[in-house]
Amino acid sequence: MSAPRPESADGPFPVRHVADIDPQPAERQWLVDGLWLDQGVGILGGAPKCCKTWLAAEIACAVASGTPALGRFEVRRPGPALLFCAEDSPPTLRRRIEGLVAVRGHELAHVPLLLLDIGELRLDRATDVERLRATVVRTRPRLLVLDPFVRLARIDENSAAEVSAVLGALRRLQRDHELAVLVVHHARKSPASHPGQSLRGSSDFAAWGDSNLYLARRAGAIRLTLEHRSASALPPLDLVLATEPVTHLAIATRDVTATATATATTEPVDDLARDIMALLAERARPVTKNEIRDSLRRRNEDVRAALADLVARGLIRHVPDGWMLAPRQQA
Repeated sequence: MSAPRPESADGPFPVRHVADIDPQPAERQWLVDGLWLDQGVGILGGAPKCCKTWLAAEIACAVASGTPALGRFEVRRPGPALLFCAEDSPPTLRRRIEGLVAVRGHELAHVPLLLLDIGELRLDRATDVERLRATVVRTRPRLLVLDPFVRLARIDENSAAEVSAVLGALRRLQRDHELAVLVVHHARKSPASHPGQSLRGSSDFAAWGDSNLYLARRAGAIRLTLEHRSASALPPLDLVLATEPVTHLAIATRDVTATATATATTEPVDDLARDIMALLAERARPVTKNEIRDSLRRRNEDVRAALADLVARGLIRHVPDGWMLAPRQQA
């Protein structure tokens, strides 16, 4: 068959027979097996303090290093990851990503993780869209992470027209340059029958995605729900924010899930959390888990679960010598 005619400003649109389209090889279906479709766009959504940024960084580190995401999902096409994280300072982001890279046995300097070194990105502004496109052309990322949507555009999130214009620009970027795009977005506080319906703003957010990931807190763990446009999704998974050897997201084992559930149902973790925060405030230095356990005379499993929950809520942080209050709690 003849090649499609070049597109012109007038006359009929070009068409192509479906049989002339090259089929997608099975090995090219996924960027990250079962987690994110190759060259897919999508939303990573969830309520505040559900570890959305942790999961976005985990996927970026997996793609850039060629190692499994969450220790389970193989990366089919590793390559550079380009990130814009508007709500984390560069030093904070470095510390977080350095740990995620270290737990994989890699050195940060040898993993192609690139940060947009700007204070603001406005995808409702044509100049910023073109600068982002030029950056993609120059760096050729396999994955673009934008976190969160609310910092990407000054628009009415409830307006389908305004939301679709911004998401449409990202879709064109994805198609023109063959990359995957992950956008972090907030969920409403009220529950919904389907996770996609809980996303804040227009229904276009959920409809836009080729792969969507939804996070929600559930009985001491973080529930990850997956959906894909052109592939079946795995059953929901429970995640925990592990603190050893460094802070990172991990798939919860049955033992960890049971411990977290027991802690949440038989003993209020908030009471232990308050005691831990009071101890950290009193010591005003990093405190190890064993010190916390011995000082408060609590079970090791309870202390571990409470520390993970406090880290997830942004109230404390893990440092090389132990745990400390988060900077905003020290003020």
